[in-house]
Amino acid sequence: MRITELLTKNTIHLHLKSSQKAEVIEELVQVLDVAGKLNDRAEYKQAIFHREEQSTTGIGEGIAIPHAKTAAVKAPAIVFGRSVSGIEYESLDGMPAHLFFMIAAPEGANDTHLQALSKLSTILLKEEVRKQLLEAQTEEEALAIINEHDVQEEEEEEAVSVAENEPFVVAVTACPTGIAHTYMSADSLKAKAEEMGIAIKVETNGSGGAKNVLTSEEIERATAVIVAADTQVQMARFNGKHVIEVPVAEGIRKPQELIERALKQEAPIFKDSSNKDDHGHKESASRGIGATIYKHLMSGVSNMLPFVIGGGILIALGFLFGYNAHDPNDPSYNIIAEALNTIGGGNAFALMVPVLAGFIAMSIADRPGFAPGMVGGMMAATSGAGFLGGLVAGFLGGYIVVGIRKLLAGLPSSLEGIKTILLFPLLGIAITGFIMHFVVNTPLSALNTWISNWLSSLGTANAVLLGVILGLMMAIDMGGPINKAAYLFGTGLIASGVYEPMAAIMAGGMVPPLGIALATFLFKNKFSKQEREAGPVNIVMGLSFITEGAIPFAAADPLRVIPSVAVGAAVAGGLSMMFNIGLQAPHGGIFVFPLVSGSWLLYLLAVIIGAIVSAILLGLLKKPVK
Repeated sequence: MRITELLTKNTIHLHLKSSQKAEVIEELVQVLDVAGKLNDRAEYKQAIFHREEQSTTGIGEGIAIPHAKTAAVKAPAIVFGRSVSGIEYESLDGMPAHLFFMIAAPEGANDTHLQALSKLSTILLKEEVRKQLLEAQTEEEALAIINEHDVQEEEEEEAVSVAENEPFVVAVTACPTGIAHTYMSADSLKAKAEEMGIAIKVETNGSGGAKNVLTSEEIERATAVIVAADTQVQMARFNGKHVIEVPVAEGIRKPQELIERALKQEAPIFKDSSNKDDHGHKESASRGIGATIYKHLMSGVSNMLPFVIGGGILIALGFLFGYNAHDPNDPSYNIIAEALNTIGGGNAFALMVPVLAGFIAMSIADRPGFAPGMVGGMMAATSGAGFLGGLVAGFLGGYIVVGIRKLLAGLPSSLEGIKTILLFPLLGIAITGFIMHFVVNTPLSALNTWISNWLSSLGTANAVLLGVILGLMMAIDMGGPINKAAYLFGTGLIASGVYEPMAAIMAGGMVPPLGIALATFLFKNKFSKQEREAGPVNIVMGLSFITEGAIPFAAADPLRVIPSVAVGAAVAGGLSMMFNIGLQAPHGGIFVFPLVSGSWLLYLLAVIIGAIVSAILLGLLKKPVK
């Protein structure tokens, strides 16, 4: 497929009006939407900002390639935008970006589409192409430039031929979406290696799967390995090799430095303690302890949430028949209510802590860690240690298996086959279970009970203060670590039977986009045209409990927007606690309001008041747009 089948005249905008990153993303999304390439503009824009949170797509050299692969895309497309004056885009080289290529790939994008998208990233590495695009006068001229170089790039990957004593470097590139950075990093490394006269082979782990896969013979022959990736790649195959691990952007920006380090073998030798059947990997040396713990924790939480959300909503639906309608001995008994409570509470909720622990352990020790983590999590759930016990069980089970691997590393190779099937689960489950039973469960059960009793016995003033704090946390960084910490706190309390904090958390998370949307209607002169157009979208996102809808506005004017939405979110959280609202479903926004315990009308009032407070503060603090 040719690039010009995805980049067409109606997806080219040669005169961008934006001056800031959030604005240019909004402007490019608008072009895609008008061209009929999107199913859901808001969802696609959210996916773009989510990708930007992982790492900037401003790759330097005046180029930015924001991209996302999502079901919100109707048809694969590329939009080209140009700013002659340049836009600050948090680029890797700190310079303004002039050329913007926004890539939209549908969830089921096939290899043909992805290959065309990857060819674009390769073409943009050429300085003459960038210069020609900056000077293009018409859309037709820009298309002709891309088309000309597209022809030149249609070449098959050639096999790498290396002499016996010649230096040889192998590399793997991967980014979270596997669309642009993966291939730009690979091409940058290959181009620099050719310039230096060094043989190199680069495997790309893109959306269409791994391409140009390294063979065991090539890995064995290599002087060193470069892994330029922002997502996990299979590392066990590099056991015993010098491995350089860096973010994918380093492959684009510093290819010569990486190749020189590889030639000098300036990297630690990778030691994989797993057996050949495991997809073992070591933590990057550059990842701090806090970031490592956070990564494992989020792995557990993300896998636990479907159980919490699905189970919570089913339990809440059962309350529609009566608060005790699930109890056969209650006059309001209903067989459907009993079934909903059994499915949601007796089963989905029963699995949430074991699943949390199992996936934390699996993130640490791969598949051998899963069983010890699950068993430890089940012991925490049944003993009353609850969510806190599940956290301990996950990390305990994972690192116990890591230790077992090291202890058994010296066993004869003839016993390798029984490690995964026998030794790891036997020893891992036993040791984790003994520690949980004799050391962890009793004190954590007591602590969990104390926390639950303390929260349940809070006076009105203290409950309101807690709601204010939780609301603030949800709005301060809107999807960042502070926001996630508050959300994690609320979901953990649901497992312990305390539901009021979760209601305050969701109210606080809904306010930022709703307050901003209201402000765009009430104070039109304080917002640009693009921001006013985004206002209605934020209503939908706010009502759906998608706090991230406020991010573009916060990024454009953080000193005024963040305090305004934070105060409104704090008010909503405090009112929710004051009205004694409980929520067992930790997501769903307004769609689960009828399922809350307490008055859903008062809960709605708390959110409305918070949004009004935020809107008024925005109107007072923001300056008129010229």
